[in-house]
Amino acid sequence: MAFNLAMYPISYVAQFNPATGNWDEQWFQADSITFAELSAMGEAERAEVYAKRNRFPLPLVNYTSQYALGCFEGMKAYPHKDGALTIFRPDRNAKRFYKSMEGLYAPPFPEDLFLEASVEFLKRNRELGYIPEYDASWEADNFAGASAVYLRPFMYSEGAIGIGSSKAPYVVLCGTTVSSYFKGANSKAIITERIRATPKGTGWIKCASNYVISSLAKKEAEDAGFMEVIFLDATDRKYVEEGSSCNIFFKLKNGELVTPALGDTILPGITRASVIEIARSFGIIVSERKVPIQEVAKKCVECFVTGTAAGVTPIESITYEGKEYVFNDRAPGELGARIQSVLKGTQYGAAEDTRGWNLRV
Repeated sequence: MAFNLAMYPISYVAQFNPATGNWDEQWFQADSITFAELSAMGEAERAEVYAKRNRFPLPLVNYTSQYALGCFEGMKAYPHKDGALTIFRPDRNAKRFYKSMEGLYAPPFPEDLFLEASVEFLKRNRELGYIPEYDASWEADNFAGASAVYLRPFMYSEGAIGIGSSKAPYVVLCGTTVSSYFKGANSKAIITERIRATPKGTGWIKCASNYVISSLAKKEAEDAGFMEVIFLDATDRKYVEEGSSCNIFFKLKNGELVTPALGDTILPGITRASVIEIARSFGIIVSERKVPIQEVAKKCVECFVTGTAAGVTPIESITYEGKEYVFNDRAPGELGARIQSVLKGTQYGAAEDTRGWNLRV
């Protein structure tokens, strides 16, 4: 399934009012068709419903559509065996979204409104049956192919033309059901010559413009037979930064787990932060620092990428300057699998949430 455009019927829209300093909120309901009714429809009829759900009453020409001046978040809600539904660390998404809008010089969206809207979004769409139920078969592969709700809050500017900053932005929250993100017969990665982010730029903001280069580089990698693309730094062209839409980790021969240190060119991933905390709870030494690609080539024995969509996804090899460096005989590594077990177990309620990461809906 991965990502799709089968959006849920109810979405949230808020716009900042410069005159009052408040956010004017409303709920947009495309239809009241239940999931059971939708499932009974024919393919053509169902496609027509989905098409109508994407017709938002927002300005066509604006800073976002013309100049990619906008930002977004990605977070998931997970069904539990006991019938509960929880959002994973939404407070971190709320804080990052606030900082992203602030970094784009737009009025930032309040964190409390972000959390309230997220919970209400799930409640309203659950009433129409759109939230997936827990499936015990997901446990067989440690939830690797399990379904979840993907929530996509995003900023969209008011109508405008010409270079400028948003003064009365919209915030939209929509969502859909998703499963595993990466698909394909291999988990190979390749170093790209493209540059994702530059110092003093917007690499630390989860903004729309950052993903143009990522999309191009990933398409080139997939056309060449790879699952993922990896970026090096813009200045020295020798330090690993991140993947197309995910952070990256390397386990070295001495047992140390390393990941590129955060800075203005790397996105502060919420799954990244969770993985670091879980690994350290195992007694693993985790270092956040510059990671030379040559060190990876010589000392790495296990590699994986992390993200809301990616979870913890193993990388079997990295190709750099025409040479392939293989990790763990191409098999998923023990550490990544162990971390994934705790992470997914916590998210789906199969393990106790000892860190208070889940917000119950």
